[in-house]
Amino acid sequence: MNLLEFLEFFNFELIHIIADRLVGFELIHIAAGSLVGFVIGLTGVGGGSLMTPILVLGFGISPAIAVGTDLFYASLTKASGIFFHHKQKNIDWRVVGLLAAGSVPSALITVSLLEELKAAGLNSDRLMMLTLSVMLILTSFIILIKERLVSYMNHRHGDSNFIRILKAYRPHITVLSGACLGILVTISSVGAGAIGSAILFLLYPSKRPIQIVGTDIAHAVPLTAIAGLGHLHFGSVDFDLLVGLLLGGIPAIYLGSLFGRYIPDHYLKLAIACLLFAMGVKLAL
Repeated sequence: MNLLEFLEFFNFELIHIIADRLVGFELIHIAAGSLVGFVIGLTGVGGGSLMTPILVLGFGISPAIAVGTDLFYASLTKASGIFFHHKQKNIDWRVVGLLAAGSVPSALITVSLLEELKAAGLNSDRLMMLTLSVMLILTSFIILIKERLVSYMNHRHGDSNFIRILKAYRPHITVLSGACLGILVTISSVGAGAIGSAILFLLYPSKRPIQIVGTDIAHAVPLTAIAGLGHLHFGSVDFDLLVGLLLGGIPAIYLGSLFGRYIPDHYLKLAIACLLFAMGVKLAL
């Protein structure tokens, strides 16, 4: 075989390998990112709560890789939202600071504990699967009752002992809530969105919904980024997978938001809640 034949053979093999990789892996990752991104655009729900179980149940990816990669996916896809909501003055940075005062330390401690488990030769996958299962089931209920919760808090604001206690200890409860979110999000990648916003609706019922969303996003981005960096530290982030998810997800979020203007989201949220509940039960078994 002369040099020209060798180069032709080498180029053919290289193209064949690249094509196999794109068709066999990255295109399906792009499709997964597109599906989840489209749902996020339609309903505002579905980032971590859909992506991680799809990666685990659909693609057989280990829970640690799925969680670590999804945390980066969530932080990057939500990052632009901070600029938009800050410009519209929809972010209460004091509340973000209170949440972060609890979530950032707890996320770092959780990452350290996961690293200790790994160093001791213990598999944390089962812990992640159980936590993910509980969070998916909890998220499904939050999606279903969120509107009723908002309505209740708006009508009963300042009208009960429960509300008065919340008001008296609101900063402390906010920090504690952030700490719980830091632990749960680091282990499962689920909770920074639906559960985080539900907590804010409960604690700050006088805020407009768009302010709750903006404040929740402003807290979710650094939380998921810090937790993601922790997973990166002990090697549970797949960057090839991440790129594929982002290539599909970012355009699909925009497309979903366009369609979302014309489709009532009540039935979509009901379908997502049922899907999350089913996946949570499946992961628990």
